[in-house]
Amino acid sequence: MMLIKNPKFEVSAVRPNQYPANGLPEIVLVGKSNVGKSSFVNTMIQRKKLARTSSEPGKTRQINFYNMDNCFYFVDLPGYGYSKMSKKEQEQVGKFIEQYLFHRKEICLIIFCLDIRHNPTENDRLMYHYIISSGLPCLILANKADKIAKTKVDDCVKHLQKQLNPLGDIITLPFSSERKIYQDDVWYFIEQYLK
Repeated sequence: MMLIKNPKFEVSAVRPNQYPANGLPEIVLVGKSNVGKSSFVNTMIQRKKLARTSSEPGKTRQINFYNMDNCFYFVDLPGYGYSKMSKKEQEQVGKFIEQYLFHRKEICLIIFCLDIRHNPTENDRLMYHYIISSGLPCLILANKADKIAKTKVDDCVKHLQKQLNPLGDIITLPFSSERKIYQDDVWYFIEQYLK
C-alpha cells in the first residue's frame, strides 16, 4: 500500500488556466453527488478531513486538486445528478467537466464511483459512456460496501459489473471508508497507472 506522508489540498478550478501546471499524473474521481468521493480520498490517505465531505450533496461546484506528496493528484470532479442545482449551473458544471476530461493530458486514470447497493441510474450510464468515449483507463469503484453484508459484496460487485460493463473489460472493485480491507486492492490497481 502506498503511504502518503504529506497530502495537501492545492486548488479548486473551473478553467484550464487554473489547473496545476507541474505535469504530475492525475487520478480523477467521477460519480454522482453523495457517492463518497471525498471519503474515498480521505480513506486512501488515512486522513480524516483533507477532502471536505459534505452532508449536503451537490456542494462541490469546482474541480478540486489534492496533491499527494508531489507524486500525483487525486482530482475530485463535481458530483452529478443533484437536483438543487439550477439548469444553468448544471450546464456550466457540465461544460467544465467535459473540457477537463477531454483535454487534460495529465489524466492517467478515471475512478468511476458508484453505490454498491443500487443499480446504475440513467445519469450513471451517461457518465459511463462519456468516460468510455474519452478513451482513458477506468476503474469502476463499488463504494459503500460496509452498507451490505460482507458475504454479499462479491455478488453485488458482479451484478454492478454486469449492469454497466457486461463485457467485463473494466475492473470493478469494492470499496468502503468504514471497512479498510478493500484499500490495498485499490492502491495496487492505481499504482499500475502511476509507473
